[in-house]
Amino acid sequence: MELLRSLVALSAALIIIVLAARQMGGIFARFRLPLISGFLFAGILTGPFVLDFVHTENMGQLLPLDEMSLAFIAFAAGAELELKVIRGYLRSIVALIGGQVVAVMALGIGAFLLIRNRLPFMTGLPENEVMAIALLGATIMIARSPSSAIAIIKELRARGPFTHKVLGATVLMDAVVIVVFTASVSVAAALIEGVDFDVRLLLFVAFEILLDIGLGILLGLLLHTIVRLPYDWLKMAAILLFGLSIFLISTLLHDFHPAGMPIAFFSEPLLICMVAGFYVTNFTSRAAEFQHIIEEMAPAVFLLFFTLVGIELELDVIRFAWSFILFLVVVRMLGIFIGTYVGLLAVRDKSPGNALLGFGYLTQAGVSVGLAKEIGVEFSRWGPELATLSIGVIVLNQIFGPPLLKWAINRAGEAHTRARGGEHEGSREVLIFGVEGQSLALARQLMNNHWRVGLATRNAAAVLGRDSDAPHIEVVSDYTVDTLEALGLGRAECAVLMLSDEENLQLCELIYERFGIENVVVRLQNHSYMDQFQALGARVVEPGIAMVGLLDQFVRSPYSTSIFMGMEPDETIRDVEVANPQLAGVFIRDLRLPHDVLIIAITRGGDRLLCHGYTRLEVGDRVTLVGSRASLEDVELKLEV
Repeated sequence: MELLRSLVALSAALIIIVLAARQMGGIFARFRLPLISGFLFAGILTGPFVLDFVHTENMGQLLPLDEMSLAFIAFAAGAELELKVIRGYLRSIVALIGGQVVAVMALGIGAFLLIRNRLPFMTGLPENEVMAIALLGATIMIARSPSSAIAIIKELRARGPFTHKVLGATVLMDAVVIVVFTASVSVAAALIEGVDFDVRLLLFVAFEILLDIGLGILLGLLLHTIVRLPYDWLKMAAILLFGLSIFLISTLLHDFHPAGMPIAFFSEPLLICMVAGFYVTNFTSRAAEFQHIIEEMAPAVFLLFFTLVGIELELDVIRFAWSFILFLVVVRMLGIFIGTYVGLLAVRDKSPGNALLGFGYLTQAGVSVGLAKEIGVEFSRWGPELATLSIGVIVLNQIFGPPLLKWAINRAGEAHTRARGGEHEGSREVLIFGVEGQSLALARQLMNNHWRVGLATRNAAAVLGRDSDAPHIEVVSDYTVDTLEALGLGRAECAVLMLSDEENLQLCELIYERFGIENVVVRLQNHSYMDQFQALGARVVEPGIAMVGLLDQFVRSPYSTSIFMGMEPDETIRDVEVANPQLAGVFIRDLRLPHDVLIIAITRGGDRLLCHGYTRLEVGDRVTLVGSRASLEDVELKLEV
């Protein structure tokens, strides 16, 4: 009964702490710090060394949650290891990994041996045990953070040789570090037990690794079956329980050695889980579904995992060892740069941006923390202290690593983010690309609604024989940045692309990266281009589908559709951006709008708000209004000036 009461109290406290950690992560994100730093901070704050919401004696009860999260992290690492991503740059990637593993391991072992007499948990230990600690500590230093790298690459829409090498080496390093860690744990255990080191030990370690890889493939078949379950919630629960069961089996078989040989089944559960995830991603038909489930689960699992890491962090070790943590961070960085340089030199890779590659490998999270925590479980005598020291290094790398990777990608010229939009002056301005009957009709209608319209084309014949009242048409030789600037695209609020799909896509990319116009309208001819335009934030009009949709709206909502189409002479719809700072914080009910004007919707930061009388306006809101033209002009003046 007492145990049940303790578990209920711990569970309630943990739920509150995790919810608080989520809010803390959001606060850290506002200062452009990683979310996990906020989770760690919340865990530290509520742990036994600060507010003591979770007591030291309760730590053992958190172990199942730790193991379940670790299994998921290993599944996610395997899911990120896509062969098609790394195949094109495999030679350089293998050289980078080899150089970094050797350099970081060598410098890391040397660094731990150098500070051995200054770290309390290493003082007075026999040489074999000191060497085991140095080996394990250095192994964790070679790990990376694929999740951080992938998030930044997606944020920047980065692509190119630099990005492929960073992503390929980072993801593949997760597999390498787990294999190296498995070997290091086996060697460290042998050193501690006083077993003589010889070639046979390495052969046993290699066989044990191959055995775990084989088990991972077999369990990958079972994981594939789990992914085929009917409901997402059922898949998620089954994946977590499946991962936890692998760790439980590993614990049960920890001391089982067949025929007295130094070989164990399920010796490295992280490697088994990673191989299972890798198998499902690369060799089954459910790869996309598996990756989707992993992406859906990741935020919640990482929130729980890193909060637990913060709770279990031994602050007394960090307080004493902060200078050693900083020293190890510098040593790791030095090893990465040396290994990167030597690796690329070995394969004679002289690609542009190679000098910046070292900055791409500084991040650490996920698997790194998992390995550190596994050391804490595996070696109870000094494991928790080494785990805390390593996590201190990881936290520092996770704070500085992502911003440095972002900077390096930008310096390498492989970021393709939306440019900051230019300021449109006076009346609204739109630039239409392509001259034909539809584009000319569109231009005239926009001009009737007080838009400043420009048309551009590469076809000089389009200008010949045009009507005297036709809009001005600019004939250009090509759609380059200089040409677009000369056309005044930087001032435009909207661009309309009515060229071929190939030309539209090329132009849309250029507008996105160099001009940042939010409202780009594209007339689509081939549906296969739809996803590419939508990825660039364009509004796509496919004539056939648009006509069917329009007829459907006329059937179901004839009056509102007539207004939308401009068929009602007395009413129209208009979007107005709030630019008047005096209206910031004002309730909609206090706007004093004309009686024939109605607010339909408010869009803020790309999200549509459910607005009512007590919705407050903010500068930058886009307000959709319906009413008479004269009244809408009065409201537009009120909101914009």
